[in-house]
Amino acid sequence: MQLMEISPRILKQALSRGGAFGELYIEQRHSARISCEDNKIEQVIAGHESGAGIRVIHDLRTAYAYTNSLEDAALLDLAKTVSQAVGSSCDIEMLTPEHAPQDYTPKDGLTPPNEAPTEDKVLLVRHANQLARKIDSRIRQVKVIYGDLVQRVNIANSDGVSCADERFSTVFMVQVVVAADNIIQTGYEVCGGSRGFIIDLALVEKVARTAAKRAALMLDARPTPAGSMAVVLSGKAGGTMVHEAIGHGLEADLAQGKMSVYSDRIGEQVAAASITVIDDATLPHKRGSYNFDDEGVPAQYNVLVEQGILKGYMYDRLSAMKDGVRSTGNGRRESYQHHPIPRMSNTLIAPGVDDPEAIIRSVKKGLLVTALGGGQVNTVNGDFVFEVNEGYIIENGEVTSPVRGATLSGNGPRVLNQVQAVGNDLGFTIGTCGKDAQGCPCSDAQPTLLLPQIVVGGTA
Repeated sequence: MQLMEISPRILKQALSRGGAFGELYIEQRHSARISCEDNKIEQVIAGHESGAGIRVIHDLRTAYAYTNSLEDAALLDLAKTVSQAVGSSCDIEMLTPEHAPQDYTPKDGLTPPNEAPTEDKVLLVRHANQLARKIDSRIRQVKVIYGDLVQRVNIANSDGVSCADERFSTVFMVQVVVAADNIIQTGYEVCGGSRGFIIDLALVEKVARTAAKRAALMLDARPTPAGSMAVVLSGKAGGTMVHEAIGHGLEADLAQGKMSVYSDRIGEQVAAASITVIDDATLPHKRGSYNFDDEGVPAQYNVLVEQGILKGYMYDRLSAMKDGVRSTGNGRRESYQHHPIPRMSNTLIAPGVDDPEAIIRSVKKGLLVTALGGGQVNTVNGDFVFEVNEGYIIENGEVTSPVRGATLSGNGPRVLNQVQAVGNDLGFTIGTCGKDAQGCPCSDAQPTLLLPQIVVGGTA
């Protein structure tokens, strides 16, 4: 696809009846998924998909349409359809496209996932399944999933942007179910990132062992005592807290729509002075990383909260137009079938100066969380609830017995304002974030945090 040859005609047609901004997004993707369940390979799927989306922004509203045909005639017809959403005809200045190199070389030196033999991928899945099943005799089920994606994108717009890139994504997940005495527990672990084919057997083995041992540990754990108590969120737990408790609330579209507890609070203190929140799409090989976002804006390092003070939001082009600022490079979409919206990339709380072990020793009685599960947040008021996948009681500064069935609930701004210590470590988790029926790869991270008082759900 020679984007430079066709994009001026497409954009001119899309803006033939006016509009402040026009954009052509072209995507070609190769994907693979291999799963193992009930001790056998259940699924081996590989596919290719391509298509294009055309967008016009007029009066701060979006008109968007897409097609799975990349033929010139189909794209011109699509552009004509989108143009009908704009009112009367008017002249639009088209800027000269800025050429960008098309570098399709893997940045990490690894084999592109779509070029790796399927047999090698199946071998990894089988190996993880067999290893996990050997960890504990009470294991009843093991599920292993390997997935990869190679995505080529071309973007051109009426502001003169023209860019092309190839993105890699690899994910490996193990889920283990154990059961005994009418008690069932699940252990889960995942690895991956924006990189080529994972061929490191040691990493695969680590994921399988972690998932199996976590499930077995929780089976032997005692029920969590309920009540308000001190909680140490280990860096090992990753950044689910920052993602849910503050990250979504700092996406500009939610803030502009008064759907965020952080709306209209730029310059205010929203967290303790020890808390700095960053969204950084430039981190090498992380799952939420990219060279430029899905609107052609270069990836950026964005400080959202600095020493407790709210500095800004995450913007795509449309939300940036509304606030009269520049996009922060957070315009993302699931595929060519979706228009871009503000999304997180790699969101983290910056490390502090405290020793994680010293933080634990400072707690007389509380809960140590080393793995968080799913979470929910009400962005309007900041209230959240998280599941704890692995937790331990702290007594007189010592980590004692494991507990199961714990949940954490609280209010994001209130909890972040009460943080008493921030560790000098940093732990990442990865996932696929859902918003407006779109999924985007992301990663989250945080150091060890001491929350002096938070509601722990468990057994009264």
